[in-house]
Amino acid sequence: MARGKKATEAPTDPHEAMLARLQLTGIRDQLDSLLDEAARADLSARETLILLCEREIARKDHRRIEMGLKLAHFPAVKELAGFDFEAQPSIDPKQIRDLAASRWIANGENVLLLGPPGVGKTHLSIALGREAILAGYTVQFTTATTLAAGLAKAHGERRLDEKLLALSKPKLLIVDELGYLPLEPDAAHLFFQLVSRRYEAGAMLITSNRSVAEWGTVFADPVVATAILDRLLHHSHVLTIRGDSYRLRAKRKSGLIKPPAGDGPPVGSASLRPATGGTNLQPRS
Repeated sequence: MARGKKATEAPTDPHEAMLARLQLTGIRDQLDSLLDEAARADLSARETLILLCEREIARKDHRRIEMGLKLAHFPAVKELAGFDFEAQPSIDPKQIRDLAASRWIANGENVLLLGPPGVGKTHLSIALGREAILAGYTVQFTTATTLAAGLAKAHGERRLDEKLLALSKPKLLIVDELGYLPLEPDAAHLFFQLVSRRYEAGAMLITSNRSVAEWGTVFADPVVATAILDRLLHHSHVLTIRGDSYRLRAKRKSGLIKPPAGDGPPVGSASLRPATGGTNLQPRS
């Protein structure tokens, strides 16, 4: 079978060979055009070297970001620029911008986004994950039900340590939609092992429609749920979003559904207290 010339033949130009050996493929692939650009700008040798290095770094950053976004498995493309902060006044834009700087990821801290369905928790989680990738961190996105099923399967196949090791590698693990659907019977114990493995070593971002006071019900095991919260809340940022669903708001504007008769307490607005009535686990921001 004939093979492509560029893919199989070594570079004949000594400059190309050296750049390839140094893995400076950005400079190698654009060398002539970059040198022409430097000549037109009448750059000195030092300025030309800076130009070459800048383009190489830009090329590597672009490829790193592309690969990071691919490996993250985000379900959609969401950015902070596309989030409607005016529609959710309970969210502090400054706090979100601070989180977007990703310092909490470097420190192995956690973020909990709580609130009813449709208020933008998944949007924010993806957007913050994207910012983390831009900052150079590895990210993995999953839903709570997919995560629980994967852990249960690995446990049944006696590959739990292998699965936990894989889930401990990303600097940021995003777990979306905790509490929306029932979890497997052993989910609490498996999730506890994951949280323990990542405790103070890797950051987690969890979105949930349930307040942390209800997590005993979510995991069907109040004792283990308290142990999970003890680790998650130790170094954490907890954001409770109080607002209406974007989707329901659009339906109300169109007249398809009527507005609610009264305003009850929003989901996720309960105080941060474990479900068993133990010591109050207040987060440290």
